[in-house]
Amino acid sequence: MQNLENLQWYPGHMTKTRRLIEDNLKMIDVVVEILDARIPFSGRNPNFDDIIKNKPRLLVLNKSDLADKTRTAKWIEWYKQQGLTVIPISCTTGMGINKVLSQARTLIQEKINREKEKGRNRTLKIMMVGIPNVGKSSLINRLVGKASTKTGDKPGVTRGKQWLRIKGDAELLDTPGILPPKFDDQTVAMRLAFTGAIRDEIMNTELLSYELCEYLRDNYADELCKRYKLDSVDNLKGYEILEKIGRKRGFVISGGEIDMERAANMVLDELRSATIGNITLETPEDLEIKENTADK
Repeated sequence: MQNLENLQWYPGHMTKTRRLIEDNLKMIDVVVEILDARIPFSGRNPNFDDIIKNKPRLLVLNKSDLADKTRTAKWIEWYKQQGLTVIPISCTTGMGINKVLSQARTLIQEKINREKEKGRNRTLKIMMVGIPNVGKSSLINRLVGKASTKTGDKPGVTRGKQWLRIKGDAELLDTPGILPPKFDDQTVAMRLAFTGAIRDEIMNTELLSYELCEYLRDNYADELCKRYKLDSVDNLKGYEILEKIGRKRGFVISGGEIDMERAANMVLDELRSATIGNITLETPEDLEIKENTADK
């Protein structure tokens, strides 16, 4: 497995984003945390729990149209058992988008009712958080719509940051994507890299694709073989699978060798676009296995 532990990828804007979240949290009613449905656990910044604390939170599984529906259902149930509300959505198709605001309001319904009793209509204030490349901007564009207007600077908001009026009586504060400052779990880092949350420019895409091919061999062998017209991938190592894929696609260079870099980039691109199939890269059972292993 490629070692991601010492990568220097935590830019200054991520530190500023953490401060932005902390400084403005007191004005927020509900935090909407956007996740990639293909990595519903690895795609969460573990620092958000410390930053957000007990603020009402709605988890949104974006890109659900690209994910394994059976595994998505398992994750929704798992998070419900943790006391969290979860909505699967797709910013591409529009699936589930209309549920985001209604569910956010439901989380603070008692507060809204108290305000109404006092003759006041409460403006719902939402903060969007998430790691890079989960589709946060796409969701905001869906919620804001063409008729939206910026509502101006609010006290305590970092200079230059503005609230956006969204559909209904609600306002939204966006925050840039933020990753944790380091990776303690290399498997988590690998899954982030598979989906593009970590830039390919700082990765060895060939090694990454070897790992991906082995995961697909063990979990989605039928989809892998069908997509690349392979007879079987049983007992093959990742580089052997990638070489077979490259040969099938005609990525042959001088001397009859396979252009492995080209094959690697193609496999990663086709995973991310769901061309290989609807793939989810982890299950709740993976967490149980990890916990049991750690206890031994």
